[in-house]
Amino acid sequence: MSEATVFEPDEPVVIEVEVNGRPVKAEVPTRMLLSDFLRQRLGLTGTHVGCEHGVCGACTVHIDGRPARSCLTLVAQVDGRAVRTVEGLADADGTLHPVQRAFKECHALQCGFCTPGFMMAVAGLLDERGDLQSADDETIREEISGNVCRCTGYLNIVSAVKRAAELTNEKG
Repeated sequence: MSEATVFEPDEPVVIEVEVNGRPVKAEVPTRMLLSDFLRQRLGLTGTHVGCEHGVCGACTVHIDGRPARSCLTLVAQVDGRAVRTVEGLADADGTLHPVQRAFKECHALQCGFCTPGFMMAVAGLLDERGDLQSADDETIREEISGNVCRCTGYLNIVSAVKRAAELTNEKG
């Protein structure tokens, strides 16, 4: 059984993390949140901070391929790991990820604040279980219930999840 690393609260730590496929080494305060690191230090402002309590899902990123709330994660906790933000969804040549295409095609956004978090949650969901193409609306609503949109009635978001599943199945 490995021992957990203990950090002193006021001591900075040096972390090495892969962000959107690129290595990053930085000295950070031990209490700095991943969301703040991404936005303030790396300029990746697609990760939005809404509630700051892990409830709204706007700050969702992938850590080692799994969706996680960056407002609840200390940046020191991702040392040695891989983080993907919404900026890392599209291919290097600008080709949109199936989730991005689906959200665009289905008009699954209004003000756009929650959209990056939804996209990251849906991309993770499709990676985990790509069989959502035939899922009913209730199942999809349950699967995305960890993300909140205050502008829409979720109808277009649900349509985008189905479309993203179609596009993912076509691609892969």
